[in-house]
Amino acid sequence: MYPIEAVDNALLLLQLLRDGGKLRLKDAAAELGVATSTAHRLLAMLVYRGFAVQDEFKNYLPGVAIGVGPAGLGWTRQLRQLAQPHMELLSSRLNETVNLMVRVGTKVRFLSTSEGGSALRVGDRQGSVMPAHRASGGKAMLAELDAAMVHKLFSSNSAEIGGDYISEQEYPAFMRELEAVRRNGFAANFEGTEEGISALGMALHNGTGDVVGAMSVATPVARFRPLYDAGLVQALAESRRQVELDIAANPANRE
Repeated sequence: MYPIEAVDNALLLLQLLRDGGKLRLKDAAAELGVATSTAHRLLAMLVYRGFAVQDEFKNYLPGVAIGVGPAGLGWTRQLRQLAQPHMELLSSRLNETVNLMVRVGTKVRFLSTSEGGSALRVGDRQGSVMPAHRASGGKAMLAELDAAMVHKLFSSNSAEIGGDYISEQEYPAFMRELEAVRRNGFAANFEGTEEGISALGMALHNGTGDVVGAMSVATPVARFRPLYDAGLVQALAESRRQVELDIAANPANRE
């Protein structure tokens, strides 16, 4: 009977996006009975979390996160608990943001974030949904699938509906990129998911060698090369090794 107003307004905006398919800022403000600045802040957070996007005319449209179902991965909570101490240690060591994610179809879902301490840093991505073929961790996981499965995933109707379709013309170049990821043992993302942000990701495996998720280090573009030259790959690989040891020792994360 006494809803928290900001939460209630955000949920109402989600309903308007879901049912109307398009929303203008002034209409959002009118629907909520708030100032346009307040509506803008709420919509900006929905965009940040992937529940809304803006088109070229500044209209708000439903984002990828608004229609995704449950991940259906019952061990994700345990995976977060096992990975979090190692993520925090790596984030502290590098002073950059570290993310944990899993792949669900053609998307990655961010399970946890440990933010760096710099004033200019990549923010919290927990709960965000992004295209797997653009995120570094997503590419690291996709590189361990066979080519036929990758082609099936990204040429499907669901990929087209979700905005992840890879055309036959684009597919050979993407497969060459995944082959390079397999050779190198890591994947990179240079502003593929967000302007001004680069990331490096590696897949996580359980005790039998199956991929269960990925870790990535995200940083402003200007800091990526110095960080890479200072041993980013080695630092992430060591953290990945420690997480995988804990996963292998935990029966709940072996399947």
